[in-house]
Amino acid sequence: MRTFLRSIVAAGAAALAVVATPDLAAAQSARASRPTVAVLDMDFGSVQQWWSGNWDIGKGVADLLVDELVNDGSFRVIERKRLDAILAEQNFSNSERAEPDAASVAKIGKALGVKYLIVGSITKFGTENKNVGVNGGAFGGGKFGLGKVGTSKGKATVAVTVRMVDTSTGEIMISAKGQAESSRSGLLLGAAGGGGAGGGGEVAMGSSEFRETILGEATEKAVGMLLTNLVAKKTNLQ
Repeated sequence: MRTFLRSIVAAGAAALAVVATPDLAAAQSARASRPTVAVLDMDFGSVQQWWSGNWDIGKGVADLLVDELVNDGSFRVIERKRLDAILAEQNFSNSERAEPDAASVAKIGKALGVKYLIVGSITKFGTENKNVGVNGGAFGGGKFGLGKVGTSKGKATVAVTVRMVDTSTGEIMISAKGQAESSRSGLLLGAAGGGGAGGGGEVAMGSSEFRETILGEATEKAVGMLLTNLVAKKTNLQ
């Protein structure tokens, strides 16, 4: 009887192994097939710089995109500090963000061991307040500014365009865009963390304080749309 029961248990375990093995193999295959990417800081040279202080929105948006890519899991993403170290070694300049030359792309890819490099530009990044003046650094006749606006009605628009480049060939494999607008009553853009009410410091774009502003809401939506479009075009890489 005991021998019979042991046989049944062994048979059941074997059956479970047969069922589980394909699922495990599929999961391992999916992880292994994820393309490895690195995200360069975005260029924002075409955006009118209406804010004041030390605020690199291109780096901020790139950091947000990295977080979204990691959370989504469709790509393997190189850690930003490692990328920054490689760029510093190669004297990579901010002017090369949107259109790095083929030699730079190849060097970065080889140094990091990445197949694809994501480069791009922020083409729209602005807030507008049509009702009252802005507390803080204000420009453009009181319509645009960096500072607190209380609960006045405002609007923010953010647009980002990126390209995924094959580091071995220089070929553009994917082009994607994310654009969003937020229009409601609330804080247009909070004062910078290190700059006081005048907005002269650096804004942490990943902070909850920024996300709660109208501009932060538009930025988060635009990056989310950008991620959706990148993932949807992943088949272009196969």
